[in-house]
Formats: sequence, C-alpha cells, structure tokens
Amino acid sequence: MIAVEPQRTALLVMDYQSEVVAMLGERAAAALERTGGLIAAARKADVTVIYVVVAFRPGYPELNQRNASFAAVAQSGRFVLGTAGADVAPALRAAEGEVVVVKHRVSAFAGTDLEMVLRAKGIDTLVLCGIATSGVVLSTARHAADADYRLVIVGDCCADRDDEVHRVLTEKVFVRQATVTSASDLTAALQQVQKSVDP
Repeated sequence: MIAVEPQRTALLVMDYQSEVVAMLGERAAAALERTGGLIAAARKADVTVIYVVVAFRPGYPELNQRNASFAAVAQSGRFVLGTAGADVAPALRAAEGEVVVVKHRVSAFAGTDLEMVLRAKGIDTLVLCGIATSGVVLSTARHAADADYRLVIVGDCCADRDDEVHRVLTEKVFVRQATVTSASDLTAALQQVQKSVDP
C-alpha cells in the first residue's frame, strides 16, 4: 500500500484539455473516468489538486519559431487561452479554489509558478497524471526528480498516442525515479487515509 501524507501531497492533472483528450480517440473515455475517480478521491482525502494546461495569448507571443515542438501550434490557431479546446475537459473541471497553472512549454515547471505554489503549501510529494506520457509527464517527472520531490506516477491515468512508448516509460523509465501505480491502488490508499482521519 502506498503511504500518502495529504498535507504534503499534490495531484497534478496535466494537459487533460478537451483538444488534447480528443487526440486519444476511443481510449479517452477510460482515461477520463479513471482520472475523474482519482481526483474525487484526492479531494475527499484533502490532497491538493492542481491543474496544468498548455495555453498561449492571442498571437502566440510566448512561442519562438526555433522551437520545433511548438512552431506548428502558432500556425494552427489552437490552444489560445480561454478558447474552446484549450480548457480542461468538462469531465475533470477544477473545483472552486483549485489552482490552474498555465504553461507555454512541455514541462509543468518550465516558466510557470508551479514551484512557488508547491513551496507555499509545503508540498514535497507529487502525484502525476497527464497526456501525453512522453510529453508533459516525462518532462515534469524529470524536473521534479531533479528538484528532489517524491514522485508517484499513476500509469493508467497517463496516456500517449504511442502505446509502446507509454509502456516503456511506465515500466522501464519512470520506475527509476518514481513509484508507478494504478488509479485503483492509489484510490485505495487515499480511502485508507480518509478512514484514519474520519471520527
């Protein structure tokens, strides 16, 4: 059983935006259901839930054409802040008071105030779920590990358009720096925490 200290833990729900979720096709529904259940369990256990989204101002002033990953985004008209598709998928909307971190690169930490929010809350353990496994999850996990956060990655709440890449990352790469678990196992751990504090 995974040990969870709610006051020192944050669940990062990363890039679960309507347009990103749509890229998963038929696999989206299962990922949304598992992640929605995990978010609900985290809230009940008083674990901080933080959303991370990729978005840009109109005109994409944050993007540089030398950035091969994002150069095409500026031409597409996608992921403009406040537009349909850039927001968190309706099934996973943030609750009132939950932080939404807006990023302009792959990692949740790159150029954002995420680390400041985590420090302010005294958080040293991060639970990661997101799309894509080879994108935001990998980049954020690498930064977080180098910054000495304790890491838990929820493998079946992460997804990638390439199933083999997802498998290699969750089974062979992430396990070197994180505890890789499932939504059901982590939910069970969170429910145990809740039982231990309920009168």
